[in-house]
Amino acid sequence: MAPRRKCTVCGSQQWHKEPATGLVVCSEGHVLQNYLNETHETQEPGPHQLRKRALKSARERRQRASKANPELYYGARARYLCFQCLQLLLRKQVAALIRLWELPSEFEIICRDLWALYLSLLPSPPPPEPLLHKQETQDYVSDNDSKAKKPERGSSRAGDEGKKVSPDQPGTSSSDSDGDDLEDDSEMDEMLRALSESSSSDDDKDDGHGQPRLQPEGRERTRNTFSRNGPASNIALLMVACWTLRLPVMYLDLIRLIESYDLPYLEPLCHLPNGMVRHLTKHSVQALSPAHAPTTLLLHSLSARLARKLKGSFKIHTPELNAAPMLWRLVRAVGGTPVLYNLGKTVAHVLSLPLALHHSLAPDLEQVKDDDPDSHKYDDVPPELGLLVAVIIVLKMVYGFDGRPRVPRNGIDPACALPRMDDFLMIFKDMNVAFGKSKQVLFSASSEMSILDLDDQMLDEYVELCQKGLLRREMIHSDRRRLEEFFPLESVRDVDGNGETGVDRLKSDQRALTAGVVGEGRETGEAYPIYRSRDVLGALPEEIEMVISYGARLVGVDEEMILKVSEGYERRLWNWWSHIRREGIEDRPI
Repeated sequence: MAPRRKCTVCGSQQWHKEPATGLVVCSEGHVLQNYLNETHETQEPGPHQLRKRALKSARERRQRASKANPELYYGARARYLCFQCLQLLLRKQVAALIRLWELPSEFEIICRDLWALYLSLLPSPPPPEPLLHKQETQDYVSDNDSKAKKPERGSSRAGDEGKKVSPDQPGTSSSDSDGDDLEDDSEMDEMLRALSESSSSDDDKDDGHGQPRLQPEGRERTRNTFSRNGPASNIALLMVACWTLRLPVMYLDLIRLIESYDLPYLEPLCHLPNGMVRHLTKHSVQALSPAHAPTTLLLHSLSARLARKLKGSFKIHTPELNAAPMLWRLVRAVGGTPVLYNLGKTVAHVLSLPLALHHSLAPDLEQVKDDDPDSHKYDDVPPELGLLVAVIIVLKMVYGFDGRPRVPRNGIDPACALPRMDDFLMIFKDMNVAFGKSKQVLFSASSEMSILDLDDQMLDEYVELCQKGLLRREMIHSDRRRLEEFFPLESVRDVDGNGETGVDRLKSDQRALTAGVVGEGRETGEAYPIYRSRDVLGALPEEIEMVISYGARLVGVDEEMILKVSEGYERRLWNWWSHIRREGIEDRPI
């Protein structure tokens, strides 16, 4: 600081230092003369500078205790464990279907082969977890590495002996030579390891023929592995196996078994052993535990993708749908007759409905002209949905469902063998009510039932369903077996004397119906409205709305999907009829 002296010019004693120039000036700005400001930067501390020496403590530092659970698996081990869980669930699902539907033993063989093919078709197949984990955690040496290291050790020993024998090398000690040799050997080992890895990668590229290779865990992109390869893929695999055996099974059949907890899918941890569950992280548990049963459209997309990949990669052709029993099942579900079955089959033939899981697996359409398509729109819908829409189109052609009566004009019209519209709607309403009161519909996830509306029998069945879904199977049967074995009791439930469902009781009423009576009105199939699925504000007539809502619940899709597919098929049928009239071949047999 400047000395407390007076300025020789103005006599001020207030001094300050200019930051820019470093000069000392007074409050009036007069520069202090004979003032020198020196700065000296030392590069190294002097010999007289005080230094503090840190003494190392003899005790070891206490390491931080990790809070991670060592039993949980991460990375490749976790992914491998998830596929192990899926495989075990698939085995239990196959056993459950064989027991419930009395399937042959070949069904298990087909599912096992399809599972092996499915794993090979994945973009990144499951890693060989035990081998990789042993290589990462232990000093695992393969046979090839041990054979390659033996001559290196012999050569190093021979070199050491040569060095010890030669007396012409002065000034080097044995310890220095050993240390240099160890360093050289370590560097040489690293170089050889790098060369072997590069050569092995080249060989894999040559031998892989374009197959995807596994990337290291750190470089692998984060992807939702089980979004389309999770538990729902097991159900799709079971569906492809059912198609292979030509079983007339709908997607909704498997969904109903899942919702009733007869098919292991919901709460899968109850079906897995504790030795596998304790290694699952919360993310793996979430991926393996779906909240709801899969939808019909999701199962169809997964099944179609699997069938298409089997055809493209292994030339394995999945058989077509066993359409005859499936169509008859749908006709009986809407209260139809064999005449309705024949008409529905004719309409399905005219529409060229594909009976394969994927439209690319079905034969191409007949192309009369060069610009004719080889496939139609909405050919990727579930096959049971297409057959049901064909039956609905026949009902609309016969009854109209638009408020105007339809009557056949001559006796050779197939509509003469069908019941009148009033009788058909009465039966259809009864079947709709009976279907809504069935156990499968009431206990489904989309049901809006209330426990207060259940009777004693349905309440007991609902309690059994909750017990089956919430408790483990061994917990359920342990005490019950002892009670039934030592204290057998008769069932207190009231069973209907006929032992038939509401749909079966309508057989006698349906046989008693008479054919339509000729009267005034439009002819059957003459004209009827086509409802747009995109018309949000439009209202459907009561009759057709009841038929579409019942059909949507029958195959497990939304009503909008029924309207969309029905609109496309009806326009396709109209184009076919316009082409027939233009060509003048109306009398051609179909």
